Amino acid sequence: MNIEELLTRSVDKIIPDKTQFASLIKNKKIRLYLGIDPTGGKLHLGHTINLLKLQEFSELGHEAILVIGTGTVIVGDPSQRKEARKKISKEEIKNNIKTWKKQAGKILDFKKVKIRKNGDWLLKLKFEDIANIASNISAVQLFQRDNFQERISRQNTVFYNETMYPLMQGYDSVYLDVDLEIGGTDQLFNMLIGRDLQKKINNREKYVMACRMILGTDGKQMSKTSGNCIWIEDSPKEMFGKIMSMPDEYIFDYFEAVTRIPMKEIGQMKNSNENPRNLKVKLAKEIIKMYHSEKEAEKAEKEFEAVFKNNEIPSDIPEIQISESRLNILNLLVLTNIASSKTEAQRLVEQGAVKINGELKKDWKEEIYVSSGMVIQAGKRKFARIK
Repeated sequence: MNIEELLTRSVDKIIPDKTQFASLIKNKKIRLYLGIDPTGGKLHLGHTINLLKLQEFSELGHEAILVIGTGTVIVGDPSQRKEARKKISKEEIKNNIKTWKKQAGKILDFKKVKIRKNGDWLLKLKFEDIANIASNISAVQLFQRDNFQERISRQNTVFYNETMYPLMQGYDSVYLDVDLEIGGTDQLFNMLIGRDLQKKINNREKYVMACRMILGTDGKQMSKTSGNCIWIEDSPKEMFGKIMSMPDEYIFDYFEAVTRIPMKEIGQMKNSNENPRNLKVKLAKEIIKMYHSEKEAEKAEKEFEAVFKNNEIPSDIPEIQISESRLNILNLLVLTNIASSKTEAQRLVEQGAVKINGELKKDWKEEIYVSSGMVIQAGKRKFARIK
């Protein structure tokens, strides 16, 4: 890969200096790491931005490390949080990372990228060790982060363990003795604390690469709690549908951040005045190709065209067994997993999103006679068939 593209593509900033860092990696092989806390069991496209960057460094022969935060997750990252994170159990951590290697392996070559768990060193620290680490950073510095100031202004609590998080993440840099840490812009505060610790404890420079983040399919920050994520393990059909539904203005952010299409080609697309819908089709197929296959990408496109353009029913919709012969429409939508609750079901009916056997339903009080082969639909992407 071209070094200039490596250092600019999806990169917001390199601290302290990009030119200086470029000179460093041209003249020596460095050690770098990316840390991810296992707060959930699935990785989404937002995670892949930094994973791709880590892989690119490894392809240039640098020593790349993926650190799974089995220690830091116990403290809980306060970055961009309006309130404290809920505590996570050891069992949850264990379950969350069960399939991480398989998911990350769709991007990372583990013959070139090492996996480390920071619980292996953080959970062995003694009180004296923690006191010594903390003595290098002022309490005022730890409270300077914007979200802490916002919470304090609203008279919300900032818990002591939250102030410890950047110290523990920062100690990863010291323990691994790295030259570079990669992370999203939301991690900049934590990464800079690690830079300070590396200078004061190991007496040497650590560079920080803050990568830009993408928004979710609804234009808000991508997160599992918002339900706006495109997951690495989503089916091709789900990926295609989600990408086609996102706002047009995010198309090129996604092309740059989560695909391997060369920037020159992306620039040509920007200047082509291509229909946004066609660009989204290309984006969807490229992403599906990365995580599934080219064949699955073609199949997902045909399925999407059939359902959305030709109003056909998908070929692989779930079939649900229902014993009742008559149900209120809200109960029917919940039992067929079209809606997660009666409240959501009522909202779907009132919005004119529900069809049964192609007939639009507008009355949420309606009683439905259930029959085998009946097709229930909400919007253009949710279907179920009665066995």
